[in-house]
Amino acid sequence: MSEGLRALAVDDLSPALDELCRLLREAPEVGEVVAASDSLSALRTLQSDRFDVVFLDISMPGLDGMELASLLAKMSEPPVIVFVTAYEQHAVRAYDVGAVDYLLKPVRAERLSAALDRVTRLLSAEDVVASVPAQQPDAMVALPVETAGRTRYVRRSEVLFVEAHGDYVRLNTRNGVHVVRMPLSRLEEYWEGAGFVRVHRSFLLSLAAVRELRSDSAGALNAHTEAGDVPVSRRHARDLRERLLESARNAELTNPRGRG
Repeated sequence: MSEGLRALAVDDLSPALDELCRLLREAPEVGEVVAASDSLSALRTLQSDRFDVVFLDISMPGLDGMELASLLAKMSEPPVIVFVTAYEQHAVRAYDVGAVDYLLKPVRAERLSAALDRVTRLLSAEDVVASVPAQQPDAMVALPVETAGRTRYVRRSEVLFVEAHGDYVRLNTRNGVHVVRMPLSRLEEYWEGAGFVRVHRSFLLSLAAVRELRSDSAGALNAHTEAGDVPVSRRHARDLRERLLESARNAELTNPRGRG
């Protein structure tokens, strides 16, 4: 980060690609800019080199920007994605695949600067997360969350369950959903000793958040929380029941009825 961001710009239209590269090279946050004129070229470049951020057009022939972003999310160290497009209607889907920003063409220098600031904040927050040892007793009691250019911290005690979404996780709380760039398996390492259990390949659940277990009409088990129902896979169902029972017993021992 001290030498500036390494950015890859991807667009099949030469004038738009040249202009984006020019703006990126003029930005003080950027140290190096590489251009790719189609998704396949970009994918090959990303497989052989590492970039901090990819500025990605959406409407491209063959593999479009959304499809490429979905592939990048599966990388062990995926770059941050910023979409650059002429079409507003893709915005919701863009954020669903984990993009941190969405720029409309023609890109203005001040809007690009805001996007780069968001990227820098996100990468800095990730550096903070990466510096905390998983075995530390109180590791990750709060997670930094980027929202509209601001960083806030969501406390672990606020989270009822966590849902995997590509290389991101969605922290579900009573007051809303917060997105953090971190694999679910890594968060599980930090939080498994603090009352969180894996109940599904895509869900991590706070035992304290479970109000009841419910079976639907198809016989599938769900854990009911104030933020919604969480699916429980068959392979995790028995362990969850045992953990809930153990948790209830411990609570009873700590706060026996009739004591006052």
